[in-house]
Amino acid sequence: MATPSSPQQALHVACIMDGNGRWARRRGLPRTAGHTAGEEALATVVREASARGIGWLTVFGFSTENWVRPPSEVRHILGLHRKLFGRIDELNANNVRVNWIGRPFDEPGSRTPTTVQKAIRQAIADTRNNTGMVLTVAFDYGSRAEIARAASRAGESGDVNVEAISRQLYDPSLPPVDVLVRTSGETRVSNFLLWQSAGARIYFTECSWPDFGGRELDEAISLARSSVS
Repeated sequence: MATPSSPQQALHVACIMDGNGRWARRRGLPRTAGHTAGEEALATVVREASARGIGWLTVFGFSTENWVRPPSEVRHILGLHRKLFGRIDELNANNVRVNWIGRPFDEPGSRTPTTVQKAIRQAIADTRNNTGMVLTVAFDYGSRAEIARAASRAGESGDVNVEAISRQLYDPSLPPVDVLVRTSGETRVSNFLLWQSAGARIYFTECSWPDFGGRELDEAISLARSSVS
């Protein structure tokens, strides 16, 4: 695998967007209100990251474990993802190219609804000519499942080694993560980009995701830069 970016190269920032429910609870609001605020925060972070010349922004949109949440909450989150992928004019205005990683739609176990599949495919197609930051949304994603699948496919084609597994990841073109962000005071990395984050710095913040913005992003960037200075 490649080494993390140098200070002169565009960074890969990955975000575990945690704390939407707690943000809502502190305000006496339903959890769905927190997810709505989180989607707006993501739109803000996309603009801020693009303006700062970030090369890749990868966000944990929906994990393979999130399907066990209450059905009404899942439906709300799915609707917000369709909205996110529908922000084509804004994405194009910021020269952002959309990408997606997760369980392939045509493989056993995939649970991504057809409406979300359509929104993902459309957003990828409508932003494919943009040359700025790559926004990758991890949806129906679990890192251990990704690694297990990659190892299995590598074994089918030959030796199982680091290079072979890297070639079989959901998106082999994603560079190593430079800094992994985890919001809302949680100090764990969960099941997100475990392979790609092997050499990453980790930025933990008490800030809930709906309150995450340019200042916190700058702190995470500074942490990444300091690791290669």
